[in-house]
Amino acid sequence: MKYEAVIGLEIHLELKTKSKLFCGCSAAFGDKPNSNCCPVCLGLPGSLPVFNRRAIELAVTAALSLNSSVQLKSRFDRKNYFYPDLPKAYQVSQFDQPLGTGGYLEFNLDGAVKKVCLERVHLEEEAGKLVHAGNSIFESEYSLVDYNRAGIPLLEIVTAPQIYSGREARLFLEELRSVLLYSGASDCRMEEGSLRCDANISLRPRGAEALGTKAEVKNMNSFRAVELALNYEAGRQAAILESGGQVIQQTCHWDEEEKITIPLRGKEGSSDYRYFPEPDLMPLVLDQTFVDSLKDLLPELPEAKRRRLKERYSLSSEEVILLTSARELADFFEEAASIYHDYSNLVKWVQGDLLFQLREAGKPVAEIKPALLVELLNLLDDGKINRPVAKDLLAGLVKQGLSPARLVKEKGLGRISGEESLAPMIGRVIEENPDAVNNFRQGKEKALVFLVGQIMAQTQGRADPGEVNRLLRQKLARD
Repeated sequence: MKYEAVIGLEIHLELKTKSKLFCGCSAAFGDKPNSNCCPVCLGLPGSLPVFNRRAIELAVTAALSLNSSVQLKSRFDRKNYFYPDLPKAYQVSQFDQPLGTGGYLEFNLDGAVKKVCLERVHLEEEAGKLVHAGNSIFESEYSLVDYNRAGIPLLEIVTAPQIYSGREARLFLEELRSVLLYSGASDCRMEEGSLRCDANISLRPRGAEALGTKAEVKNMNSFRAVELALNYEAGRQAAILESGGQVIQQTCHWDEEEKITIPLRGKEGSSDYRYFPEPDLMPLVLDQTFVDSLKDLLPELPEAKRRRLKERYSLSSEEVILLTSARELADFFEEAASIYHDYSNLVKWVQGDLLFQLREAGKPVAEIKPALLVELLNLLDDGKINRPVAKDLLAGLVKQGLSPARLVKEKGLGRISGEESLAPMIGRVIEENPDAVNNFRQGKEKALVFLVGQIMAQTQGRADPGEVNRLLRQKLARD
């Protein structure tokens, strides 16, 4: 392709607070429409905003986790525009004096480290939500407005134009989400709108330095949608340029169903918003000790944890990537590893059977006690149970938090082994299945698999299949 896409992202992150940025209204998701509103978040005359300290703490924490320089003095401004979901006809945001400047995020791109710089990190209030009557904004006969979301604390993260494909944008966002989850600043639930991304994309001839005319792409509700939308928009702009046309600066809507971008309107510039200092709020002044205390509380972030887990437990890159996909999962593994030292076996169970059972039960790993999984693995290692029984016990452990050792004792689930215990069963199975016995003696190995399966069924999986196989062969050879 003769053109190169250049992409900058604007990420909006709802901070994990119980109340809104400038008032005490609940920030809970999913409440009855317009039930969490007051004169402050609706901008009624005479109402005055007050800072939410917890929102500022989380914003600083997020900025620090992204290597941004936290400014000890920042200021709020009014961003003026008219839209039905904005009850005050302006948004309280930050313009020329943001909370954080600079910063960067690194992520893995085809085995190499890709670094994307940040331009700014700033606080602002959320707008309301439009609920369209039709299937989409284009088919809707009318729209309703829910102001519950208006005033929820938002952190906007703006990247430099250093991303060059939809795939790079997706990988960046996946790593960003992981970092922000680890920091505890947000729950990052895209399905609830607490993590959203708009993208500015332009094309330029390969080798050129000047940026082309950009389009802003909105309404991308998943990382996969970001990748698809940006790749489509790059193709749309390339087709315009190839035909001798000019790209117009505009805002485009991503149509998830049709998988296309649709131009909506001309794109505003900063002058269109007529920013001016918010007269009802004093500048936000932070103390360096306050910032330092939050920095000291930062947890180990994903990339540092990956490096340490890989070295400490001799794990593969694929294993540490999966383990660190959620902070709770990595913590679970490390707590279990502190008392169970076969790390290779442990990671296989955590990544395989445990995650499967958690998905089936719809439970978070934080509700499971690592010591119970270790108890299960010790029973298996000591030969007291076999793997099929271990899998059944794991299901009970995840769903009800039951002790594997106690279940084995109470329900008699221990492994059945030894010729004395297995010989009577083997005799009965041989007597009851003469056709399978004859087939095996004629050289058909599958017949032995059938006979072993009969014994495993009779013992509900508690017999040692290897020992059953050996004793069956001996018995059939003697007879």
